[in-house]
Amino acid sequence: MARELHRLSTVFVRQAPAGKYADGGGLWLHKRDGSAGQWVLRITVHGRMRYMGLGAIADVPLREARDEANKWRTVVRGGSDPIKERERQRREKERNLHLLADVAKDAFESRKAELRGDGKAGRWFSPLELHVLPKLGKVPVADINQIDIRDTLAPLWHEKAATAEKAIGRLGVVLKHAAALGLNVDLQAVDKARALLGRSRHKAENIPALSWPDVPAFYKSLSDGSVTHLALRLLILTGVRSRPLRFIHADQIDSDVWTIPAELMKGREGDTSEFRVPLSGEALAVIEEARRHARDGFLFPSMRKGVISDMTLSRYMERQKMEARPHGFRSSLRVWLAETTGAPHEIAETILGHVVGGKVERAYRRTDFLEQRRMLMERWADFVTGKSGKVVQLAEARG
Repeated sequence: MARELHRLSTVFVRQAPAGKYADGGGLWLHKRDGSAGQWVLRITVHGRMRYMGLGAIADVPLREARDEANKWRTVVRGGSDPIKERERQRREKERNLHLLADVAKDAFESRKAELRGDGKAGRWFSPLELHVLPKLGKVPVADINQIDIRDTLAPLWHEKAATAEKAIGRLGVVLKHAAALGLNVDLQAVDKARALLGRSRHKAENIPALSWPDVPAFYKSLSDGSVTHLALRLLILTGVRSRPLRFIHADQIDSDVWTIPAELMKGREGDTSEFRVPLSGEALAVIEEARRHARDGFLFPSMRKGVISDMTLSRYMERQKMEARPHGFRSSLRVWLAETTGAPHEIAETILGHVVGGKVERAYRRTDFLEQRRMLMERWADFVTGKSGKVVQLAEARG
């Protein structure tokens, strides 16, 4: 039987002249000339002769052609049409190529140029990766509806509203990306899911902050020269977030300006640029003292490896029986600016690293108010260190 099925040889397939040659069991070699040819499986389905192409001999070797022929003969014995079955499998395969996980990754790749640091920090993709893809990642994007989205995000909707909002927003972007790829998706699924989820019961709670008149006393208590004390001092003096503060590197400091890489910034949607922080004399003194702790250029290293964690600063304040947290010093600074300096809104917001105005407005403004901010941050340092409580009045900023 094996001999009847396997009449051809690899050498014959390669050297045979034009013609038709049977390998047995309905598998035929059709040679058009001395080099080109095709495999054809001749089968009878429901009493009707069918011819099924199995590929060119240049792409499909003899052994593979025999395996394919045997697979489809098995389908015939099962009472099915192998040609229709192959088409069904092809459609299923194409459908599976458009799983939500694959489309989401493609959407992320397409948006990288718009994100800070090409999205290396992962903030854009992480809401999808953590809260959507584990449940819906293997679902074809064309099959996703509002019920799927509601059921996926319902556990977050009332407990972690901000996270859920980011996740559903990113999912909307992915569905639009899928539509742009020509896939049949429901672009209204996200809006309909929002309607099903309803209004979130979650109430945002502000991070506890130290009242600005109380900041000097706390600053004065940070006097032992440790990494934790110095980090908190610089955090207060600059008004930056914890992440860029913890990852401050000696190479980021040039004279009295600290340039924070774009990937370390947060909350600057639409702005992928670096952020310059003017350093007061007091901030420079803190940095100089921190250099003796530096490891691999990082000014605030942890005890073992890497840099200090966000919890290091928070737990220090907890041990001091304080309700306020490190992030709250940004609020202390912002209120101080509003109540004692009369600083224009755009300058005060820029001090905190916030993006002010739309893309067009920023394109024409072309300034980060560095000199105005330098004056205000020097005055803040004087206030924090108890040197001066003088009120500063700035003129309205002009683009």
